[in-house]
Amino acid sequence: MAKTMQPQELIDSAVVDPTGNKLGKVGNVYLADATRQPEWITVKTGLFGTKESFVPLSGAHADQDGVHVRVDKDAVSDAPRIEADGHLSMEESAQLYKHYGLPMPRTSPDGRMDDRTQGRGDAGRGKAGMDPGKRADSGRKERDTEPTMTRSEERLNVGTEQVETGHVRLRKYVVTEEQQVTVPVSHEEVRIEREPITKPGGERAEIAEDEQEVVLHAEKPVVDKETVAVERARLKTETVTEDQTISGKVRKEQFEVVDDEGKHRKS
Repeated sequence: MAKTMQPQELIDSAVVDPTGNKLGKVGNVYLADATRQPEWITVKTGLFGTKESFVPLSGAHADQDGVHVRVDKDAVSDAPRIEADGHLSMEESAQLYKHYGLPMPRTSPDGRMDDRTQGRGDAGRGKAGMDPGKRADSGRKERDTEPTMTRSEERLNVGTEQVETGHVRLRKYVVTEEQQVTVPVSHEEVRIEREPITKPGGERAEIAEDEQEVVLHAEKPVVDKETVAVERARLKTETVTEDQTISGKVRKEQFEVVDDEGKHRKS
């Protein structure tokens, strides 16, 4: 069941977009000076709720689940960054209305936009009205309004991947070489053996020419070739680990404080 939106009841309420996405919690309530009714809220977003985005309350309603607004999460995320530190200037208001596609409210006779007062409901008093330009205490400690900034830097993330570096083939080819082998060979030679005759009368002697023939033999080297397997080879791979130094350029942000005199102080 919808209920009337009171500034003090909106603080820290959940903010829900039309599709049911929770956008964050209400940080501040901005009232229109002319009507004294809530017109804008800031929603705490980002890590630890450190960022606040302006969200229009046009067409919004509140119930036990929180504040239901008519703009979606993407529109809120892309909203212009405006400091939630008091009144909205005419330029800031126009920028927000243009972003959300809302019609501009009427201007005062002097052409200025109605000022928006930053309001936080006081649960102890239960009053919605506040003096223009003032903020009511919600009974909580003042939230830290000091500006914050996040510093980022790049880091090298090093890993490994396996890539092809080449191909290796096992080939064999034929070479011809001179080979010398010593082989023992034998041959026959002729020599005269003389044997004295002790009994001359036992054989008839005759003076005449005679001839005897003897066949001589010799060994000659014979060359014959045969093919035999002498060795087997195969290709195997092994992993060798070595250290390599990788270098690269990285960027990082630095803080510095610049005062009105242009003096820089690095931190």
